[in-house]
Amino acid sequence: MPEPTRGIATPNPGVAGFISGKVTLDDGSELSEPAAVQTICRGQRHIAAYTDRRGNFSFQLGDSSVSGNGDLSDASSSMSTRTGLQTPRDWQECEIQAVLAGFTSDLVDLSSRMANLESADVGKIVLHRLEHVDGTSISVTSMLAPNAAKKALEKGRESERKGKWEQAQQSFEKAIEIYPKYAAAWSELGRVQVHNNDRGAAKHSFEQSVAADPKYVNPYEGLARLAFEASQWADVLQATNNLLTLNPVNFPDAYFYSGVANMHLNNLDAAEKSVRQGLRVDDGHQIPKMEYLMGMILLQKRDYPGATEHMTQYLHLVKDPSDVAEANKELTEIARLSAKPNSAAISDKK
Repeated sequence: MPEPTRGIATPNPGVAGFISGKVTLDDGSELSEPAAVQTICRGQRHIAAYTDRRGNFSFQLGDSSVSGNGDLSDASSSMSTRTGLQTPRDWQECEIQAVLAGFTSDLVDLSSRMANLESADVGKIVLHRLEHVDGTSISVTSMLAPNAAKKALEKGRESERKGKWEQAQQSFEKAIEIYPKYAAAWSELGRVQVHNNDRGAAKHSFEQSVAADPKYVNPYEGLARLAFEASQWADVLQATNNLLTLNPVNFPDAYFYSGVANMHLNNLDAAEKSVRQGLRVDDGHQIPKMEYLMGMILLQKRDYPGATEHMTQYLHLVKDPSDVAEANKELTEIARLSAKPNSAAISDKK
């Protein structure tokens, strides 16, 4: 990896510098979809930036805002993060990596890249294709798209980052007009239509994306989210099963949706299996509600010790007063039920 370039920008006193670099694939092929650039500081993960179409990125240390093109769960296509890290020593305890479904990333240790809060080029962050994972966030159709379609897609993503939704939709529609099998453009169009609350059109766009490239995973998550929000539990299971068959690694929210759907359909064993797998995948606790859901599943199965364990873990993860109150309420109910004579407690299967 190249040596970091010092002094790209000279920050003002008390103001953090910039980190820049480039995300590449290990086989040298084009990074046709934006990858997230994530900081990992003291176990806390934050999205700091997204790459452009050439894989380049930059972000300011200590900045709390970031915009980009994440998955559908990033409903506004922008997110805010607060690291609370301001001193050189703080940032020297951090690593950065790229995040893209279907790939694993090299880690870059910032302690070897900067002596203080100055700007630095970290060089290349290399993404490696995960073995035995068929679905990724890079579509083969993106590599086949004409340049005019690619430019329209990039223009739409830029408009989306700026919150110009109408212009974004027009650009994505233009990309599709030029290249009707452009899976990424169909998926991006679906995201904009979700934002505009045009859910019927969004579903159609996600389905067109799947038809164009069945191994492109992004639209499956879009379909799962739409079905989940509409309480269409059979459709939730279909979408999540398709997604997790293609990629069982990068979508913990799909396990959560599946668990909720199975619970509503009274398939408690299937719900438990799905959520347990989701908890293994979600090692960074991106979805604290997964612990709550497991607690509720085990409560229904009269596994009171297991329900207590997971509800307590959920309580440790959440800060919102309403979430804390709800967890305490359920813990009280679990304690009440477990105290009943002849209650049937089933050990929490690991």
